Amino acid sequence: MNHPKKLASLASIVAAGSLVLAGCSGDDGGERKGSLTIGAVPGWTDGTGTAYLYKHVLEENGYDVEVEELGDNALVYSGVAQGQLDLFGSAWIDRTQLSYWEEYGDSMEDLGSYYDDARLFLAVPEYSEMESIEDIPDHAAELENQIIGIEPGAGLTLITEEEVMPHYGLDGNFELVQSSTAAMISEMENALNNEREIVVTLWTPFWAEVNYPVRELEDPDGIYGEAEALHTVGRDGFAEDFPEVAAMVEEFSMTDEEFASLEDTMVNEFEGSDDEAAVEAWMEENPEFVDNLAAQLDG
Repeated sequence: MNHPKKLASLASIVAAGSLVLAGCSGDDGGERKGSLTIGAVPGWTDGTGTAYLYKHVLEENGYDVEVEELGDNALVYSGVAQGQLDLFGSAWIDRTQLSYWEEYGDSMEDLGSYYDDARLFLAVPEYSEMESIEDIPDHAAELENQIIGIEPGAGLTLITEEEVMPHYGLDGNFELVQSSTAAMISEMENALNNEREIVVTLWTPFWAEVNYPVRELEDPDGIYGEAEALHTVGRDGFAEDFPEVAAMVEEFSMTDEEFASLEDTMVNEFEGSDDEAAVEAWMEENPEFVDNLAAQLDG
């Protein structure tokens, strides 16, 4: 799973930014509680959303926090494992990103889960005649023998290509088109606007699954697996260095409604232009949620 060129890029970012500065004092005249860096992947709103939630709550309570947005999950996992990043706010380590956890988990800490109904699936437009993954071969011509996917290194991509497609006999006649989440959404929008058949890889929680007229295809044999939890993971020794932060993360949780409203703010109100500003706006509208999260730091 390692990508040498990308890891080299991460190393240069770390060298330039001095990301891990645990236990130091700030320059603002007041004693600070320490500095930490949270990794995130642009476009994955669960990860960027939780990263900026943590950032703002921690900064309001005496910590110096930087969010480092990197190109893919492999970079974030390797960064945390190497101690170059302190936290990753949304790790799908039960199944979707299990390969990364198996590779790097010995140098990381699982600090707890905050959401327990994350799922992967193939989706089609609501007007589609397809009901099940088993129906896909009957529409090969309309689909141009393609399933539209996301990034090559994503856990969803690997499970779809290596498990789902072979199991349902799609690996011989269908191609899983891999590029980016943004490209997948663009293809989906185009198909919807022209009422064409399309099959895309999707997941929940994710704003697009809620905001487009699409539905999940049945997975009769359960190859995508059961719902999984979203975890926050830290570098080795994080809980010992930052026990109050670890305690806050352990108690952190989000409901479906909270997740949906946060992503709606990020994607629809701010149109993905500024995730940090979007999270700040959501926090202003949800002060009780923020206060409850911050209260864990006082324990």
